[in-house]
Amino acid sequence: MSMSKPQRLQKLAAAVFTTMDEARKRKLATGADVINLSIGSPDLPPAPHITEAMAQAIRDPGNYGYPMRDLPAFREAVAGWYQRRFGVTLHPDSEVLGLTGSQEGLAHITQAITDPGDLVLVPDPGYPIYTAGPVLAGAELHPVPLKAEHGYLPDLEALPENIKQRARLLVLNYPSNPLAAVVRPGFFEQVVAFARRYGTVILHDAAYSELSFDGYRPPSFLETPGAMEVGLEFNSLSKTYNLAGARIAYAVGNARLLGLLAEVKAHLDYGLFRPIQAAAIAALTGPQQCVADMAATYQRRRDVLVDGLNRLGWAVPKPRATMFCWAPVPPGFESSLAFAMELLEQAGVTVVPGSGFGAMGEGHVRIALVQSEARLAEAVERIARSGILDRRAA
Repeated sequence: MSMSKPQRLQKLAAAVFTTMDEARKRKLATGADVINLSIGSPDLPPAPHITEAMAQAIRDPGNYGYPMRDLPAFREAVAGWYQRRFGVTLHPDSEVLGLTGSQEGLAHITQAITDPGDLVLVPDPGYPIYTAGPVLAGAELHPVPLKAEHGYLPDLEALPENIKQRARLLVLNYPSNPLAAVVRPGFFEQVVAFARRYGTVILHDAAYSELSFDGYRPPSFLETPGAMEVGLEFNSLSKTYNLAGARIAYAVGNARLLGLLAEVKAHLDYGLFRPIQAAAIAALTGPQQCVADMAATYQRRRDVLVDGLNRLGWAVPKPRATMFCWAPVPPGFESSLAFAMELLEQAGVTVVPGSGFGAMGEGHVRIALVQSEARLAEAVERIARSGILDRRAA
C-alpha cells in the first residue's frame, strides 16, 4: 500500500540529526573509534539511594497495575523540592503534574491549550520539541531570534505588534539547550509583564536548573511575582539525577493549565510506572550531595574541553550551565553541517550542527559534555592533529 507522509510530519525538521547519525554509523562501520559529543544523554549513573528505592519498588507485586494518577508522595516530593530549592510554594494536588519526561509534556501542552491556527512563539535556536509540539497540534509558529548581542534572550518588544497580539504561547528555556545561555536579573519580570499585557501563556523549560557552574544558581520562572498566574515550568529528573532513561519529569505552576494538560494525558497514557516514581521520590527527598557532585563533574569536563579548544585557537565560550557548549564554526566552512561532517571524518568527533536547532543556529555547533575528562582531552588532541582548524589561514 502506498501512503504519503502527512503534511504535519513533513514540517518536522529532523534531517540534520538524521544525517549526522547516519554519518556516525558509517564511520563506526569502518572500525573507527568515534568520540560522540552529540546527543545530550547523561553518562553518569544515578546515586545508589535512588536505584535502591526503585529496586525495592520493583519487587512489590502491587506496583504492576495501571498507575492512572501520580502517587501523592511523588507530587509532595516535587512540591517540597521546589520550596527548598526556589522558595516556591506549590499545592501538590493541583499545581504539580507528573510527566513521562519533560519532552512528552512539552509536546502535549500545545494540544491542551491551542487550537489549529493559534500562534506560538518559539525560540530560534531552540530544542526541536518546541517546534514539533505546536506543528503536530496544528498551531502556527513564529520563531523568535536569540542573538548573542542580547545574551541569547528574546527581544519581546521588537516583535511586530500584530504578532504580540496573536501570541497564544511563548516558549522559553533557561539554562538553554542548545545555547547554554542563562537569564539576567529582571528578565522573567519582563516576561510576566508581557504575558499579562497580551494574554500569552508562558512555558518555561527548566530541565538544566541544577546543572550549573562557578557558583551560579539558576532561578525558577515561578519565583517571579505573577508567574503562577500566567504559565507553567517544566523540570526533569533526567539531568539532575541521571534518570534520563527512566522518563520521569513534571510540570508545575498554574492549576488551570495543568488541569488541561492532565485532561489530554488522560486520553493518551496511564501514568508513570510506580517504581520509577519511587526512585523520583527518593531523589527529590534524599541526600542532594549527588547533585552537587554531578555538577562538579560537568564543570571539570567543561574546563578540559573549552580550555583545550581555546588553546588551539578555537574561541569557544565557557558556559555557566547545562551539559553543552555552543561553539562558533571556525572560518573556512560553508555551513555548520559541513564543519560537523569534516570534524567527524578528520577527527572522529561527533557534534550537532547548529542549523538543526533553527535558522539562527547556523554558524555554530553544539558540543555535549557527555564523555569523561580523559575522553574530552583526547577529542581536543584529535582536533589538533586533524588540522581542521588550519583553514583559518586560508
